[in-house]
Amino acid sequence: MLTTRFVDGAPNWIDVGTSDVEGTTSFYGGLFGWEYEPAGPDAGGYGFFRLSGRIVAGVMRTPSERGPAAWTVYFRTPDAQATAQAARQARGSVSVPPVDVGGQGRTAILADQADVSFGIWEPALREGVEAAGEVGSLCWVELYTPDVARTAVFYHSVLGWETSAVTFPGGVYTSVNPAGTGEEGMFGGLVPLADDPTEAASGQPYWLPYLGVDDPDGVVARAVELGGRVRMPATSLAGVGRLARLEDPYGARFAVLRGDPRQT
Repeated sequence: MLTTRFVDGAPNWIDVGTSDVEGTTSFYGGLFGWEYEPAGPDAGGYGFFRLSGRIVAGVMRTPSERGPAAWTVYFRTPDAQATAQAARQARGSVSVPPVDVGGQGRTAILADQADVSFGIWEPALREGVEAAGEVGSLCWVELYTPDVARTAVFYHSVLGWETSAVTFPGGVYTSVNPAGTGEEGMFGGLVPLADDPTEAASGQPYWLPYLGVDDPDGVVARAVELGGRVRMPATSLAGVGRLARLEDPYGARFAVLRGDPRQT
């Protein structure tokens, strides 16, 4: 499960890129109680979302011509330069080469073999988000991909991930964890794009962050009131929990989940 005891290969940051920072901060503030804090005059417009004083995510302005808003999931690496090179060698690509972020760490934006963007973060002063696996913070991630087997090979080569098949009443799920951490290190899963009607309709593979909530149904209703869209209504899945998939008013997709996804 996700915690802030980050290990190499695990998610350690998320941020949302949007053409309307003010509207986006208003939406997530109303939905999760997040408070917006600009990162400062030298941060290029980047800012943080805080919950009870702790950073849970980032937000940045992106040009509208780049398309709808989107969440990016970042994974911890001990060497951003080496990880970027590994992505190239595994037939991925590097969209934004490694760059130092004010002594806080080094980051880069990569893409896997199916052209799905993700970030990496090599920590220095900042390890990552300050809350994870709790209500109002990142608790799980999923990659909807056209080829689970090929994708698993890519991320094993680049980030060292291990995969395992988890059987539950609804079927078999491919979970992922950092190297050597086993079941306790599980932080997400790989899902065949074609097997999920909600995602297959879009035809586009992507990373989906899950945020922990106490009341998925209430969050769904509030998201609609705030201008969001329901992509999958709150649903209970045996062996998983209760979850819903949503989209903010600017097109960024995310999900909410009550409890640990491995719990019944």
